[in-house]
Amino acid sequence: MADGMRLGILGGSGLYQLAELADAEWRAVATPWGAPSDELLFGRLGEVELVFLPRHGRGHRLSPSEINYRANIDALKRAGCTDILSISACGSFREELAPGTFVLVDQFVDRTRLRARSFFGDGVVAHVAFAEPTCGRLADTVAEAARAAGIACRRGGTYLAMEGPQFSTRAESKLYRAAGLDVIGMTNMPEAALAREAELCYLTVAMVTDYDAWRGEQDAVDVAQVLRVLHANADNARKLVVEVARRLAPSRPPCRQGCDRALDHAVMTASDQRPAATLAKLEAVAGRVL
Repeated sequence: MADGMRLGILGGSGLYQLAELADAEWRAVATPWGAPSDELLFGRLGEVELVFLPRHGRGHRLSPSEINYRANIDALKRAGCTDILSISACGSFREELAPGTFVLVDQFVDRTRLRARSFFGDGVVAHVAFAEPTCGRLADTVAEAARAAGIACRRGGTYLAMEGPQFSTRAESKLYRAAGLDVIGMTNMPEAALAREAELCYLTVAMVTDYDAWRGEQDAVDVAQVLRVLHANADNARKLVVEVARRLAPSRPPCRQGCDRALDHAVMTASDQRPAATLAKLEAVAGRVL
């Protein structure tokens, strides 16, 4: 049975607003996990309903470690989102992934350590399958939209999530490259894992701004270099979102990958042992199975 499509956009560095939205309205959304990064911008692109959330807050107020990832995902789920497009700046470990390239990430390696990683705990235990952490159906649509927009795009890649806020040392960068990783960023984990727990289709569009630190002293990443690329990437990100919306129908069939049924067999705690206070916090993200 088809459900209505509502696309959530998590905008990263350089993408703080979407001027193309019709009927745009900022609204505050409260969550039991605390405040999300900002108010949510509700609107439409063509026939598709869209909700935009600036991950770092308007004006870039929050560092990657300060972002309340659980509140952001809970707020988007409460806002009725079914799918999330996560748009993020990243560094590249591959010569062919030059600045300006968009990478549709399909795997993650998580090296963050200061962040709450799950909605579950406090008396309710769940383990979701995460072998394929991004949504292939959503990637199909985004890849087609990128081609139509003339954006250099690669389908597939592994994203290393680092804590930050510092960029990599040269030794770290060379190690990550030797390990076969593709891009590096600071924000997409545990964001992707939380989206899976909330049964949301999720895809990272990683926008390459630099070559990290592996190429040599002359190419060491710095903020000035990143900012020079961010503006062009943000313009392309907005074009990409418009093209994606054109390809989405207002109705949405079930996800063939099962992202929207990720909790079907995930909850381990017996129903009579689940604390009422924890169930209340989980209502938006896991109410379908709890």
